[in-house]
Amino acid sequence: MTFDRKIRIAPSILSADFADFGREIRAIEDQGADWVHVDVMDGHFVPNLTFGPPAVKAFRPHVKTFMDVHLMIAPVDPYIEAYAEAGADLITAHIEAGPHIHRTLQAIRATGRKAGVALNPGTPADSVAHLLDLTDLVCVMTVNPGFGGQKFLDMTAKIRRLRELIGDRPIHIEIDGGVDPATAPLVAAAGADVLVAGSAVFRGGSVADPAPYGNNIRAIREAAEAAV
Repeated sequence: MTFDRKIRIAPSILSADFADFGREIRAIEDQGADWVHVDVMDGHFVPNLTFGPPAVKAFRPHVKTFMDVHLMIAPVDPYIEAYAEAGADLITAHIEAGPHIHRTLQAIRATGRKAGVALNPGTPADSVAHLLDLTDLVCVMTVNPGFGGQKFLDMTAKIRRLRELIGDRPIHIEIDGGVDPATAPLVAAAGADVLVAGSAVFRGGSVADPAPYGNNIRAIREAAEAAV
């Protein structure tokens, strides 16, 4: 995938119909999603339990764009290979999830996948300054991770600082949590280019009536692009 900083919308399938993931994934892609975001939670690092490698493997044949797998788990390292084999295009690990983040990022890259590092709201931007040459994406959490539908936390100063640190490196800044047409311009203006949205994309639509997904994706994209 060629790197650029155009706005990408990455719907989180945590907000999809759990009984119909295949058709939900195809629907959001048909309606304009750029990436498909998969939130993996372990009930330990975060207070929820979601998708193991077999689920991600089942999603993969339906994903035609780019599968962005966000591991909110600890420990991370024992599971990297399984999620890579399941078909992740990019695997993101949390800097807070273990003591050896360099090793984690090296392990992700060794699988041939792109490597992301995520920062909880309480973790400063400068904590990744020494990791940028191992990283393809920095994910800024704008909620405390663990479940969907939370209120957006303003991390614009952190995003601006990350943008400074990244400079001209080909590294995406992804925002995860509370993204909608009202908050998208704030994060895009600060330097973010990948916007994860769950309830704000899936609200009002269904596999039987996917047009609202497209309307929601366009509203987020247009609001973000207008601010850049």
